[in-house]
Amino acid sequence: MLGRLNHVAIAVPDARAAAAQYRDTLGATVSDLVEQPDHGVSTVFIELPNTKIELLEPLGDASPIAKFLEKNAEGGIHHVCYEVGDIHAARDKLLAEGARILGDGEPKIGAHGKPVLFLHPKDFCGTLIELEQA
Repeated sequence: MLGRLNHVAIAVPDARAAAAQYRDTLGATVSDLVEQPDHGVSTVFIELPNTKIELLEPLGDASPIAKFLEKNAEGGIHHVCYEVGDIHAARDKLLAEGARILGDGEPKIGAHGKPVLFLHPKDFCGTLIELEQA
């Protein structure tokens, strides 16, 4: 079911400052900051030869990232995103096997303009998993 690793997401209190650190200290190529109001975050992507790092900053007080940063004030790894060939088939298989899909179970459009779903971390070794349509 799983395709390639699409990205690792890191929650940060200030995405611009974190992006500057990646760019200036590590020489990374970074995207512009983009607001994702449907997900309550602003994102910056760090481009790597084999994958991406997504920097997530809260967008508003109700952001799930704001809650994460309350527990981890300096930030930290938030989720891992894997690509799947058919997100609806993946969802149906996971549900049939007892995995929990966060939200209403319907894919939303993610930061790359593709459908995404999130899987409950308690079902996957304490790691929040994002699935993205390849």
